[in-house]
Amino acid sequence: MITDLRIISNFRIKVAIGQLEAHILLMLKLTPILLAVIYGLVMYRFSVWRTRAELDAKSTQLDDPKLQHVLDQMAAALDLDRIKVFVYEIAQVNGLAAPDGRIFITRGFMDKFKAGKVTADEMASVIAHELGHVALGHSRRRMIDFSGQNAIRVVLSMFLGRILPGIGVYLANFLTTMIGARLSRGDEYEADAYAAALLTKSGIGTQAQKSLFTKLETLTGASGQPLAWLMSHPKTQMRIAAIEKLENKWTVLH
Repeated sequence: MITDLRIISNFRIKVAIGQLEAHILLMLKLTPILLAVIYGLVMYRFSVWRTRAELDAKSTQLDDPKLQHVLDQMAAALDLDRIKVFVYEIAQVNGLAAPDGRIFITRGFMDKFKAGKVTADEMASVIAHELGHVALGHSRRRMIDFSGQNAIRVVLSMFLGRILPGIGVYLANFLTTMIGARLSRGDEYEADAYAAALLTKSGIGTQAQKSLFTKLETLTGASGQPLAWLMSHPKTQMRIAAIEKLENKWTVLH
C-alpha cells in the first residue's frame, strides 16, 4: 500500500514537473511576442511625446476671418462654442489630428489657401476630416494597431525565417506593412464619411470635399502612386466614389 502511494506520488510529481516545463517553454516561445508588444507601446508613447513637443514649439492658433465663418458653421452643427484649429509651421501641405485631440493645418496648406488655390469650404473639409479622426478614436486605436503589428512582424519573421532563410524577414516586413496600410486606409474612409456628414449638416456640403481630393496630388507635389495596397490613403477616385455612395443613400432617406 505504501509502495502504491509512493508510485502515485512520484507520478503526480512528474506530471506537475511536466506541466511546469510546458508552461516555461510556452512562456519562452511567447517572450519575443510580448517584448514586441511592449516595444510597440513604448515607441508609440515616445512618438506621442515627441510629436506633442514638436507641435507645441511650432504652432499657433488659427486666426483667419474667412476660415472662422466655416468653422463657426461646423461648431454650430456639433453644438460647440467654437472649434480650435492650430497652424503648424512647416511647408508641407497637410492636416493632422494630434493624439491629444488638437487639430492642425500646416503653414503650407494655409499658403495655398491665401494664394487662392484652395477655398474656405475645401479647408473646412480638411478640418472636418481631422475632426473625424479625433471623434472616432483613431489615435488611440493606432496605438493598439502599432503594437499588434510589431507582434505580427515578430511571429511572421520567426515562421518565415525558418521556411525561407535570408528573405523570410523581408517578406514578414512587407506583409506587416500591407496590414498597416490597410488599417490606415480604413481609418481614412471612416474620417471621410464623418467629414461628409458634418459638412452636410453644416450646410457647407460635400462638393468642396470632393473637389479638394482632385487637387491633392498637385497641392502636395506628388508624382505617381505606389502600389495601392501599400498606400496609407485610398486612391482619390475611390474616396470620391465612397462619398457619392453616401450622398445617394442620404438622398433616398430624405
